[in-house]
Amino acid sequence: MKEKDNLEQEEILKDAVHQEDRSTTDMESETNADSSEGSLQTDNGEEKLKAENQDLKEKYLRLYSEFENYRRRTSKERLELIKTASEDVIKELLPILDDFERAIKADEKETSDTPDEGKRLIYNKLVKTLTSKGLRPMEELVGKAFDADMHEAITQIPAPSEDLKGKIVDVVERGYLLGDKVVRYAKVVIGQ
Repeated sequence: MKEKDNLEQEEILKDAVHQEDRSTTDMESETNADSSEGSLQTDNGEEKLKAENQDLKEKYLRLYSEFENYRRRTSKERLELIKTASEDVIKELLPILDDFERAIKADEKETSDTPDEGKRLIYNKLVKTLTSKGLRPMEELVGKAFDADMHEAITQIPAPSEDLKGKIVDVVERGYLLGDKVVRYAKVVIGQ
């Protein structure tokens, strides 16, 4: 009987140890499951943060690019404005320049002596000042092809020679450029 009681006690102990092992294993598996869920949540959180970080980087790059484009455009516009700021004044001075040229030519035709030096000095000073502001006359146009972007055709006359057909025969009024922009179109006569 004693042996039977001992055997029963041993079985009870074995069952208790076995249940304890099972509950420990269950707890460990629950802990592992919890930690794997936590790592899944952590991985999910990391992915969200990485995606959000990437979106913010892209937004920053777009904004930076837009700002750079804006800065370049405004600086280009500012330079253009500075170059052509005096355009209105220069346009108003061009007829005066033309009058000076005509007066000097008239003086040369009237007298065989040297033309009035005062007129020539004032003319040269005016030309020098306008040149320093970026104004330059169009090059010699007679014999060159007509360009509607640079010239204004006043009339067409029969070409004096075959090689002048469709080309500029005479310049009535000289054209001027301010930088690369046409301030006044050259008024020309075209041969046909």
